[in-house]
Amino acid sequence: MAIPPLLVGCASGFSGDRTDGARAVVDTLAARGGGTLIFETLAERTLALAQLARNADPAAGYEPLLDDLVGPVLGDCLRRDIRIVGNFGAANPPAAARRIGELARAQGLPAPRIAVIHGDALASPAQRALLRERLGPRLDDMDVVSANVYLGAGEIAGALRAGAQVVVAGRVSDPSLTVGPVLAHYGWAMDDWARLGRATMAGHMLECGTQVTGGYFCVPGLKDVPDVHDAGYPIAEIDADGEFVIGKADGTGGAVDARTVKEQLLYEVHDPARYLTPDVVAGLSAAAVQVLGPDRVAVRGITGHARPDELKVNVCYRGGWLAEAEISYAGVQAEARARLAADMVRRRLGPALAPRVDLIGVLSILGDDGGAMLESRQPGHGRDVRLRLAAEHDDRRIAERLLREVTALYTCGPAGGGGVRTSLRPRLNMVSCTVPRDAVDSGWTMMEEQTP
Repeated sequence: MAIPPLLVGCASGFSGDRTDGARAVVDTLAARGGGTLIFETLAERTLALAQLARNADPAAGYEPLLDDLVGPVLGDCLRRDIRIVGNFGAANPPAAARRIGELARAQGLPAPRIAVIHGDALASPAQRALLRERLGPRLDDMDVVSANVYLGAGEIAGALRAGAQVVVAGRVSDPSLTVGPVLAHYGWAMDDWARLGRATMAGHMLECGTQVTGGYFCVPGLKDVPDVHDAGYPIAEIDADGEFVIGKADGTGGAVDARTVKEQLLYEVHDPARYLTPDVVAGLSAAAVQVLGPDRVAVRGITGHARPDELKVNVCYRGGWLAEAEISYAGVQAEARARLAADMVRRRLGPALAPRVDLIGVLSILGDDGGAMLESRQPGHGRDVRLRLAAEHDDRRIAERLLREVTALYTCGPAGGGGVRTSLRPRLNMVSCTVPRDAVDSGWTMMEEQTP
């Protein structure tokens, strides 16, 4: 008897995404017989911020919106055999798992079987020595906050095969959140490269949430999307060969068509012939998109090759302080006054702190030109300009000077500045490298086996 296709729906594309998307996805999955609900909540530096939170409070360090993401749909998922997989564990997957258990108890639900993925944090002396070998002596000068390897789908699949209803991960590859459930559903071998390549790209289509259903695609008048304010989150239907169809939650706005799918297919893909993930090197050079009907698009022609020998690691470290300050000028000679204010601040700060200058509403999109565009562009006649200055420095006291100088513009001129806003926050920098797979001790454990 043929195994039915697996439905995988994504209800979050990053930490801070909307929290109400899961409801429609779960209702759709339930109406179609079940499936898997995934939450993708980690960007490159998100986990480092979570690690800082855990350092301050050992019970913290997981996705701050976990209750709002999982709580409203937990009961329906458990009752309707919809598995939940997410990297919302961030820097503290065991704490996230315990919190989900608490949510279940508070709702009077039977205790769910929750698996915790571990091994992405590289913290042992041997692992740190390996990072020193790969990154060189510059690592010695870094105040490292976190070092995490991108795990693949194997641990997720193993936990699901063992009966986990919820799988809580930290740093795993975004597409692996989908590949793991597919592996568990169909029982593919871990070297079935063609199928893994296709499932990986299905996960890639889902991982950014409403990007593929029209949100990030939408440009009014050029690429209009109906009811984009209520864009539904995506659902992939994946068959036994890994071929897949992209759709979205029923009764929602947005759109899934050939254009939205093509944009997402190529999003953040460095080489369409070799899209590197921990599970497989996917090949999409021959990919073809076929519209099957309203909000149903098939992607064909994807293949896969043997996975990389090494795994990517992100090392995040403290990078000093980022100071930002803004002030507005409006009316006669507004742009000229904003430019003069920027020049005054630069002169008073001197070479110790050279800020970036943006004239919001006039010139503010080029961040790495060293101010060349600002200097070369002839002053215009903008009548509503928001001046923004930003600078970073290792010494907090020096960074704070920028905030004081912009605040002083209230009375030190030019005329008519107002609405000053300032902020100072620690900055996180990042470097990446790769490490051999055998240097990573990863696995999974059911929550009841976890110690507090």
